[in-house]
Amino acid sequence: MIQVNNLTQVYPSGKGIFDVTFQVAEGEVFGYLGPNGAGKTTTIRNLMGFTNATQGEALINEKDCRKDAAAIQKSVGYLPGEMNMLDYMTGIEFLKFLGDMRAMKSTEKRDALIKKFELDTEGKIKKMSKGMKQKLGIIAAFMHDPQVYILDEPTSGLDPLMQNVFMELIKEEKKRGKTILMSSHIFEEVQRVCDRVGIIKDGRIVTIQNIADLNSVNKKKYVLTFADKKDMKKFENSPFETDKTDINILKVSVSYPFNDFFALLSSCDIKSLEVEHVTLENMFMKYYES
Repeated sequence: MIQVNNLTQVYPSGKGIFDVTFQVAEGEVFGYLGPNGAGKTTTIRNLMGFTNATQGEALINEKDCRKDAAAIQKSVGYLPGEMNMLDYMTGIEFLKFLGDMRAMKSTEKRDALIKKFELDTEGKIKKMSKGMKQKLGIIAAFMHDPQVYILDEPTSGLDPLMQNVFMELIKEEKKRGKTILMSSHIFEEVQRVCDRVGIIKDGRIVTIQNIADLNSVNKKKYVLTFADKKDMKKFENSPFETDKTDINILKVSVSYPFNDFFALLSSCDIKSLEVEHVTLENMFMKYYES
C-alpha cells in the first residue's frame, strides 16, 4: 500500500534522507522511529507530495506521491508533526471546513471521535492548549475514514489517558484493515501497536524489524540477586556471560537451550530473579550508540 524506493532528498546543508527504502503492506501498522532531525518528517513530507525528492520515488496505492499529490492528500488521513490551523475558527467550524473540502457525506465518525477524545469543539482554536489541538488534529485525520493513515508524532502533547485512547483507536483501525505509518520517538507506543519498525539514523534506514521478533529472540537476560557470595561465584566462573551490577547482583545472558542455566540456578540460594526483556529501546540504543 505504501512504497518508498531509494528515496533521497539532500538539503543545502548536506543533511536529508539517503536511499530510504521500505514498504508498508495493506493492513499493517509500521512504526518509523528516530530522534528529531533523523529524517522522519522529511520522508513523510515526500509521501504527502509536499516536496521534491532528489531521487527515488514514493507511492501510495500505486499512485506517485508527487504527481498525484492532490488525489493522495484527499484520500489519506494525515497528521503533521507541527500543525498550523485556522486559529480564528472554532474546532467544529474547522472540522466542518475540512469535511466540506473532502465532500464527506457522513459526520458519524467525526462525532464519535469528538466524544471518544472528549474534545470541546465550540472554543476558538487560538485558545486551545497543545493537547486540545492535537486531539483536533487526530479527529481531522481520522474522521473521513481513509484507508491509509500517515501520522507524524501522533501522541505529542496528549496526556497519558488520551495516549491510551489513541492507542486503542490505532488497534481498532488495524482490525478494520487500515494501513498505518506512524513516526514516533516513544518506544513503548511503537512496540505496543506496530507490526514492524524501521529505525532511521542520520537520514538512513539502519534496520527494519518485526516487533514480534523482539519477544522471541533466543538470548535471554536474567537479573539474579544472591543470598550467598559463593553461589554468585559459581555463575561468575561458569561459561555464561555475566555482568556484575552490584555487590550481590549479576546479570546473566543465556542462550537456548536453557537446561544448564536452570540446573546451576537450582543449586544456588537466590533472593530474587527478574527477566530483562529485549525491548525496542534496547535495539534502538544499540544502533545509536554504535
